[in-house]
Amino acid sequence: MSKGTNPGAHSKFELHSHLRDFTADPRMLILSGLALVIGCSGAVLAYLLLHLIYAATNLFYFQRLSWQYVSPATHTLHWFAVFVPIVGGLIIGVMARFGTDKIRGHGIPEALEAILMNGAKVDAKVAIYKPISAAIAIGSGGPFGAEGPIIMTAGSVGSLFGQLFKLSDAERTTLLVAGAAAGMAGVFSTPLSAVLLAVELLLFEWRPRSLVPVAIAATTAGVLRRHLLGDGPLFPMPQLTSAIEPRAVLAALFLGVIAGVAALLLSRAVYASEDLFDEHLPIHWMWWPAIGGAVVGLGGLIFPRALGTGYDVIASLIGGNTTWQLIAGVLIVKSIIWAFSLGSGTSGGILAPLLMIGGALGALVGHGLPFVQTGAWPLVGMAAILSGAIGCPLTAAVLSMELTQNFSLMLPLLAASVAAHAFTVLFQKRSILTERLSRRGYHLSREYGVDPLETVTVAQVMQIDGDLPQQATVAAGSVFAHPGETLRVVAERMASAHITEMPVVAFGTENIAAVIRLEDMLHARVRSYNRETKQQRVRRLRMPFSRPRTEAAEESCESMP
Repeated sequence: MSKGTNPGAHSKFELHSHLRDFTADPRMLILSGLALVIGCSGAVLAYLLLHLIYAATNLFYFQRLSWQYVSPATHTLHWFAVFVPIVGGLIIGVMARFGTDKIRGHGIPEALEAILMNGAKVDAKVAIYKPISAAIAIGSGGPFGAEGPIIMTAGSVGSLFGQLFKLSDAERTTLLVAGAAAGMAGVFSTPLSAVLLAVELLLFEWRPRSLVPVAIAATTAGVLRRHLLGDGPLFPMPQLTSAIEPRAVLAALFLGVIAGVAALLLSRAVYASEDLFDEHLPIHWMWWPAIGGAVVGLGGLIFPRALGTGYDVIASLIGGNTTWQLIAGVLIVKSIIWAFSLGSGTSGGILAPLLMIGGALGALVGHGLPFVQTGAWPLVGMAAILSGAIGCPLTAAVLSMELTQNFSLMLPLLAASVAAHAFTVLFQKRSILTERLSRRGYHLSREYGVDPLETVTVAQVMQIDGDLPQQATVAAGSVFAHPGETLRVVAERMASAHITEMPVVAFGTENIAAVIRLEDMLHARVRSYNRETKQQRVRRLRMPFSRPRTEAAEESCESMP
């Protein structure tokens, strides 16, 4: 038996003419139409969630019915305000125990779990209880943002909508993620970074079949958001008119490393808090949010601006209205109450708190960095700490630009985001978003690449079987492969048919040209392994007029480490 192609095989062009760069089919258009509806719902849900938070804040801290935005830091309850987050935590605990415990946490890990473990099928209770619980948690002073809850809420609606139709798990996942992206675009008015977050974190693939519907949903939500919540950036910032100097980019790299350290510490603080509640509190988890609320209340008494979403604080940091009291309050008080209350299992998002803490870090470190423009270093710090914490550098950089519409700071934002990401992936196994899944026994890989089986065709590895009859033909209905098909297709066909080998039939005939077996699939894996591990020096620098080495000497030198 020998390896190779059949003497009567077609030309390479004929063998590969049916292969395509992408696997999209007309169902992508159907999903895009469904995503358009989901995008509209995402914008409406974002509007409702934000106003629910405003209403809860007015009710808890000012004892009035109003949908208008107000900061909890302006309350006049004095020391009575300590009890407000405790009451909110009690309500959250009751909702979680007798409603659904899926409202616990900040939303994104729950969305990931639904995608990976539940076929993108979400209970209808989540779509109802999650926004209400988040509004209560944040409105009663919880130091969280609205983006995590809206990702889970709008994602749940996308999943529920997809469950009404006959779809595959992958297609249902696309609609769940489309809802999540639409919700994020609706809250932050950042459709591009919403799509990037979907690609870097939620989709686990980069394919037109999912990218196109998700982008349509995010764009639709972004358009409607302007009519529902107003136009313009969430945190306006003037454009930089001068060019970015090289020293500013180097300074951004330095700030990115510092932010990476801070992101690592924050991640460990959150899960140390979770361990404290899980392992050392002999009471039912229903009461944990109330205990977390007590810490929030005390922190709010010390530094009231640590309460709530903190969007006004982010605006102050970017606007240059920073004081040492503000920086210290955010870095110490906000960080402590956020990590502790999040570990208690309450409901709330992490993006806004990370942006706030990163802005304060950037303002602190920025005092020793070259001046670029007012608010530049707080903005760079926001992007860097977000990148380090969630492991999405492109999302972090673009989100910071979209939030301010200051695209002139692209170079330092990208440099700092990548530096923070590089630090955390080297020194931390999991991000703040995936550690919880790991603790539940699930493994999640964040690295995406082309399947090695997709890069090799049957013709390259099939075995020419000399024992085959001269004119052997394939039986009707039997499973077989074609020489120009990729090994991925053949592997899927073998798995579906529960077989380990199949005949290879030339196009347009019923004649068996060769046989392909399961062990032949390993050739693609071996090629990929060698590409990753085999190291060699391709060229060597030589001094002018030096004597050329013999081939034996070159080989001897190559074998040396």
